[in-house]
Amino acid sequence: MQGLDIRSKDKLGFKNLELEIMNMKTLFSTITTFLVMTSFAQKEPVKVAKGHQVEIQTSAICAMCQHAIEYDLTFAKGVKSADLNLDNKVVTIVYNEDKITPEELRTRITKVGYHADFMARDSIAYENLPMCCKDGNHGTPKVQKPTPRKNN
Repeated sequence: MQGLDIRSKDKLGFKNLELEIMNMKTLFSTITTFLVMTSFAQKEPVKVAKGHQVEIQTSAICAMCQHAIEYDLTFAKGVKSADLNLDNKVVTIVYNEDKITPEELRTRITKVGYHADFMARDSIAYENLPMCCKDGNHGTPKVQKPTPRKNN
């Protein structure tokens, strides 16, 4: 008895099934790409009473990280306030848009040794961080990568 070659048995509908599966994979891939792109989009700065406000995802893990980031940002020209929430690792910055941009704020955070949204941390600054602020401490993954936060 001859074995079934499912790729050539069109009368059994296998070729149509293969095409349908390929179409479903393409559709799934397209939907997944769209969801990833929209869920990781950065929040745009918003106007607030004291200037503009931006939220930046960081790789901070402890109170020392929080202090280092907030301390550095307070010395940036145009920054009015910086508040890092350790639960979600998001720093909320109120700033004067005429003196500093969100991109410059992200760069400052990376130069302290932390990821800032899509920007990778400065490796030399990271090496100079206290041991408790490095990957693998406080229950964090051994290697953290810059990952934009999801919009809420």
